[in-house]
Amino acid sequence: MSQPGFLQRLKFHFFNFYPPYFGAGIKVKALNKERTLFSTTMKLTPFNKNYVGTQFGGSLYSMCDPFYMLILMEHLGPGYLVWDKAATIRFIKPGEGTVRAEFYIPKEKIQEIKDETDRKRKMDVTFTAQILDVKTGKLVAEVDKVIYVRKKLKE
Repeated sequence: MSQPGFLQRLKFHFFNFYPPYFGAGIKVKALNKERTLFSTTMKLTPFNKNYVGTQFGGSLYSMCDPFYMLILMEHLGPGYLVWDKAATIRFIKPGEGTVRAEFYIPKEKIQEIKDETDRKRKMDVTFTAQILDVKTGKLVAEVDKVIYVRKKLKE
């Protein structure tokens, strides 16, 4: 149990019990050892079904909300402010069953973000996540997340 990162990984699995996620049926299914990739799923249930019987758009967005920010916070550390700044969701087709999404930032990209933030003191970075139907693999929605990163001022 003393392996590095064990408590951090365990903490992320508690997202499954966070009330908005629990109520919508959103599950955090994976977090890799490098803490650079999350994956989530969401089954269609009476609690996340909209008026026409498909996935509620707000739930589709919720399953994508914090993960790029969390990956950057984890890797950049306390010397940086990392905030969700903006988001856009494009609905492609109705979510009629279980959907999944992955959020991945390669370590090289994290280093580029750190280096550019160190040079400029602040920056916006955009990531795009795809929400896919698990059964068919077809695209249900795309979510663009704009993340604000700023080097903290030394006190």
